[in-house]
Amino acid sequence: MQNTIRRWTAPDIRARKGGEPIVSLTSYHAHTARIVDTYCDVILVGDSLGMVMHGLETTIPVTLDMMILQGMAVMRGSKHALVVVDMPFGSYEASKEQAFASAARVLKETGCGAIKLEGGRRMAETIAFLVERGVPVMGHVGLTPQAINALGSFRAQGRDEADWAPIEADARAVADSGAFAVVLEAVAEPLARRITAQSAIPTIGIGASAACDGQILVLEDMLGLSPRVPKFVKRFGELGPSIEQAVKAYADEVRARTFPGAEHTYPMREATVAKLPERGKGPSRA
Repeated sequence: MQNTIRRWTAPDIRARKGGEPIVSLTSYHAHTARIVDTYCDVILVGDSLGMVMHGLETTIPVTLDMMILQGMAVMRGSKHALVVVDMPFGSYEASKEQAFASAARVLKETGCGAIKLEGGRRMAETIAFLVERGVPVMGHVGLTPQAINALGSFRAQGRDEADWAPIEADARAVADSGAFAVVLEAVAEPLARRITAQSAIPTIGIGASAACDGQILVLEDMLGLSPRVPKFVKRFGELGPSIEQAVKAYADEVRARTFPGAEHTYPMREATVAKLPERGKGPSRA
């Protein structure tokens, strides 16, 4: 009997609450998804692709079509992880009906297992509406990058205890609405620890607490490919300088005409060479 490869599902991740930490990373390409898939439980196709892939200053300009295109690539490159696709700004806020139409497109066209959207109490009705209609939802509270124009800057949340109550209420609303997990971004450590202890669903930290039920980082940030990264990022690799060194070596060899070498080119087949006339011994014109 042929073994079928089974992906992690949203209910699988939900059941991991309080258990082994959930490992998550972003990916936007088939080739990086193939690598990440070996080690991660969740792959997020994040709207951070706008900044990481396209050089945008924020995630605001990212479109639904961009998310679907990269979601399709990640699905082709992965086999095991639950693939979650971000809902970009403007694709779900107008109404719960708009959110469902956008989410349905994402699920149908990419084949992913869940979507993620930002917002706590204000999105509770929408989350419930989606879940009731078969759309698995991952929430996102704390620092919500799509609200950058309202926030004014990418700053940590909950550093004053007086600010805790609204963030706790947002996390609680997401869980009560039926989301299977919630991302806590740039939330002060004691608050993230407290929310995790109180939440009925797994918390996925990014710039939060090691006490969260899982962690996520942007792949390019942790690999040392992003020029600017938040304080909470640990660089687990420094690929930027390695790539630059490789590109420089390539450019130097091309200019010196040492690349491509004989081992990188295709010679004629021997039978073909034998039929060619030797130089200077072509047919006589006499």
